[in-house]
Amino acid sequence: MSRAPQLEDAATKVFAALADPTRRTVLEALAHREMATATVLALGLTITRQAVLKHLTVLADAGLVESVRMGREVRFRVRPEPLRHTASWLSARADSWDDRLSALKTEAEQRAGRA
Repeated sequence: MSRAPQLEDAATKVFAALADPTRRTVLEALAHREMATATVLALGLTITRQAVLKHLTVLADAGLVESVRMGREVRFRVRPEPLRHTASWLSARADSWDDRLSALKTEAEQRAGRA
């Protein structure tokens, strides 16, 4: 299986997870800590612990966070790899469009010169 469809699939999951502004806020709050529980994250946000936990679940499904059980607590931490892979995917798309636009510009300039 080619790596490109896998990157595209991962990017889709990341985009879907980050489409919600509250999830981006939860991810950002978690990124400022090595690890945190949903309870600790909720203390700094305007949403309940249960809502934080629901958002963390979506972020985990996208691979953006992982959970670790420590005794009775479940702590979460950010996994930066999916963001890096998504940035790489976006960069490849941008490069492709830059190449296409450059070719279009060259073609337009050549046609203008022939006119």
